[in-house]
Amino acid sequence: MIDTEIGAVDALTHEGEGVVHAGKTVFVAGALPGEVVRFRRMRRRSRHDEAELVEVVQPSADRTTPRCAHFGVCGGCALQHFAAERQIEAKQIELKDSLARVACAEPERWLEPLCGPAWAYRRRARLGARYVAKKGRVLVGFRERMSPYVTATERCEVLAAPAGALIGPLAELLTRLDVRERVPQIEVAVADNAVALVLRVLAEPSRGDLWQLAEFERERGVRFYLQRGGLDSVRRLEVDPAAPAGSSAEAPLYYALPDFGVRLEFAPTNFVQVNGAVNAALVGRAVSLLEVTPDSRVLDLYCGLGNFTLPLARRAGEVVGVEGDAALVERARHNARLNGIGNASFIEADLGQPLPDLPWLRHGFTHVLLDPPRAGARDVMRTIARIAPERVLYISCHPGSLARDVGALVHDHGFVLRAAGVVDMFPHTTHVESIALLTPAGRSLTGSR
Repeated sequence: MIDTEIGAVDALTHEGEGVVHAGKTVFVAGALPGEVVRFRRMRRRSRHDEAELVEVVQPSADRTTPRCAHFGVCGGCALQHFAAERQIEAKQIELKDSLARVACAEPERWLEPLCGPAWAYRRRARLGARYVAKKGRVLVGFRERMSPYVTATERCEVLAAPAGALIGPLAELLTRLDVRERVPQIEVAVADNAVALVLRVLAEPSRGDLWQLAEFERERGVRFYLQRGGLDSVRRLEVDPAAPAGSSAEAPLYYALPDFGVRLEFAPTNFVQVNGAVNAALVGRAVSLLEVTPDSRVLDLYCGLGNFTLPLARRAGEVVGVEGDAALVERARHNARLNGIGNASFIEADLGQPLPDLPWLRHGFTHVLLDPPRAGARDVMRTIARIAPERVLYISCHPGSLARDVGALVHDHGFVLRAAGVVDMFPHTTHVESIALLTPAGRSLTGSR
């Protein structure tokens, strides 16, 4: 048996593991700052070791009982054992540390964290599925922590209703299918009006399989889609070409932003922000911080299907959304027409490289909003500096890339970091969503919330 050790936990890693200094630094999953824990080293690394938690000798006052029966095994959440308010504080600390260490900058003002529901909030997820012959059934769930295996899950406490309660029934359904060994993945999309389930199928389902899927649809009120190849292969379930289970008349998936009178339609594989309530609050804060007026001309980079573009268009004179995915550009244009918004236009452009001096960039923009992927927006920093807008609002899902890009705007291009804060888009996980407001040096900041 491998010997155990006892140590004090000093901090949390970016992945939510407790940090113990016991000779060599040890990362202990499930341990919290301020605790004394017994642990067992399981993996040796060059700069640290990874350990499993054996016993909490002295628990933290911030330790709480996880709601999920699968917590600790399932890799979907890492912080259910940590009090919710302390999770937010830890994410604020990570953002502050990133800005200080990477950007060498501190905002003039820290924004209050944006929070929402901590349970049943997740409207987008990718679940694994795997038939295990020894168990004689299909397992459905997130991957296990630090493992490629699928967690044997019955329900999920963070998936939006009713999807969270469907995991067990889905596993039973897939177990009955002829194609059960050829379904590795289920994508979940919970809209305001429906639940979409995209089955990745590596073989053609039998006719009996299709009938069982259609019956599950009718009983549970969900919509099945089948994906045989890439994203362009996703198709609505059809039992019989002459009598499709998914009627062409059924309403498209959508979510609403009622404060702006906007409804956004999306496909089940389109990117939408995971937490619907927090997204609505974030859109409101973004519009408020930018302080647009009917004289404003706004550039929305990485605009997706128009999540920020269309609400901004309700307040600004003109908004131009730029996106690299052609399908999303078309979806955004459709959403503008759907909402009767004529002062928003959308352009397809590769934002993964510096933008040349394109005609649409020469007309000038008073405001810029950007919401890039985890890699950040390094290649458009010079473009933003060239535009010289009154305000720049940077929304990020990775504090490290945010800090890098903010540092470039501050130190290379003469901007000032006016405000920053965290957004609790992913409760109980280690993901940190954040927001930063910048203006050119010399421009005053008034009245933003």
